[in-house]
Amino acid sequence: MSSAHPDAPLRRLTLTEVFAAFEAMHGGEHWHWTPETPPFEIMAGAVLVQRAAWTNAERALDRLRAAGALSPEGVLALPVAALEELVRPAGFFRTKARKLRALASAVQEHGGLDAFLGSPPEELRARLLAVWGIGPETADAILLYAAKQPAFVADAYAARVFRRLGLGPDRDSYDAWQAWFVRQLPVDPALWARLHALIVLHGKRRCRKRQPRCADCLLLGRCPGAITAPERGLP
Repeated sequence: MSSAHPDAPLRRLTLTEVFAAFEAMHGGEHWHWTPETPPFEIMAGAVLVQRAAWTNAERALDRLRAAGALSPEGVLALPVAALEELVRPAGFFRTKARKLRALASAVQEHGGLDAFLGSPPEELRARLLAVWGIGPETADAILLYAAKQPAFVADAYAARVFRRLGLGPDRDSYDAWQAWFVRQLPVDPALWARLHALIVLHGKRRCRKRQPRCADCLLLGRCPGAITAPERGLP
């Protein structure tokens, strides 16, 4: 049987093929949020990881936990200066302390954590977006992981990885990427959380912003954006 012409266009990947490859590459790797992670820990982590590496956000979470402040009540009970010092490892510590206090206040104003997270998805998202310092990506991470509601997190990792794979919407905005994923996936919060985790892991481990490790990727032969060894100046 003759092989395909070397200049023939690549057949476009399906999401099923992409995620199967991601699962094969990253399925055994650690992801920081599990179904057992306490909801407010997820909420605080979603704020602390803004413009920060997860390792630094995790250090701040550990300090909050050790101080008995990893709850809405605990955050609000702390003096502002003490809260700032606890979250210092996450960077932008004054701003993030203010965001945590605003989020904790919103939770308490709406009847506590269970009542807040138990709100209908659209209502909860609107309440989160009304909190100072909470944007769409952070709100959707809280919806998906803490409230276990259907909200696909279409972050920068998703846009970079899928654009390189030749997939995605015509417009390059958060809303456009989110709608593109949602149209093609069954409504299943647990599945969406798993897929988002795999996208982030792939974006960190292989499809990095700079110096992507294309040679180690199972999708190398099917990725229009792959950087080959000669192009990287490698032997």
